[in-house]
Amino acid sequence: MKYGENIQEVSALKPDYLGFIFYPKSPRNFEGEIPEIDENIKKTGVFVNAPIDFVVEKINQYGFKAIQLHGSESVAYCQELNSYDLDIELFKVFSIKDEFDFSVLAPYEPFVDFFLFDTKGKDKGGNGYTFDWSVLKNYPSKKPFILSGGIGVAEIEKVKEILKTELPIYALDINSKFEVDGVKKDVNLLHQFFKEIKGECV
Repeated sequence: MKYGENIQEVSALKPDYLGFIFYPKSPRNFEGEIPEIDENIKKTGVFVNAPIDFVVEKINQYGFKAIQLHGSESVAYCQELNSYDLDIELFKVFSIKDEFDFSVLAPYEPFVDFFLFDTKGKDKGGNGYTFDWSVLKNYPSKKPFILSGGIGVAEIEKVKEILKTELPIYALDINSKFEVDGVKKDVNLLHQFFKEIKGECV
C-alpha cells in the first residue's frame, strides 16, 4: 500500500494483513503516515536487505505486527532480528521459477514464522505472473507458507485447486494484479477476489 485514501478503502475490506514496502527501488516505496485502520489488520513492513536497525526503527514507528524479508537475508540476520523480542511475525521470502532447492529452507525454520514463495523475476516482487506451483508438491516441511506471485482474479480457480491440497498454505499474498493508476489498488477487483476466496484459506 502507498496512498492514504486507498489504504482506508482497502482496509474496509478487512484483509488479514496490509503491506508497506520500504525499498527505494520499488514504485510502491512507502513514505509518510499510515492512516488509522482496523486494529485487527496486521500492518506488515516489507524490506529488502535493509540494516536491522532500520527495520527495528520502522517497526517502532508504524507498529508493524509482521515483517517480510524480501532480499537475501541470512539465517543469522533472522536470528538477530528475533533477538529484539519485537512481538512480530517474520516472513522470509524465497523466489521460485520452475524449480527450487527446498533444502535451503531448513536452517531458517527456527527463526521465521512463515516462508513466502514468490515468482522469480527481474524485480523484487510485483512481477505480475505466477511461478510453476507444481514445484510445491516437493515442499518437505510442515512450516506454513504464504503463496505469492502474480495472483489475480484470473487465478481464482487455480488458487481454489491448490488450497484443496495438503500443502500448509497459510495465506495468499496479492499485489500487482490488482493495481490501477500506477500502484493504487482496485477495490472492486479486490472485493471480487475476497468474495471468491476468503474462507477458503484459513
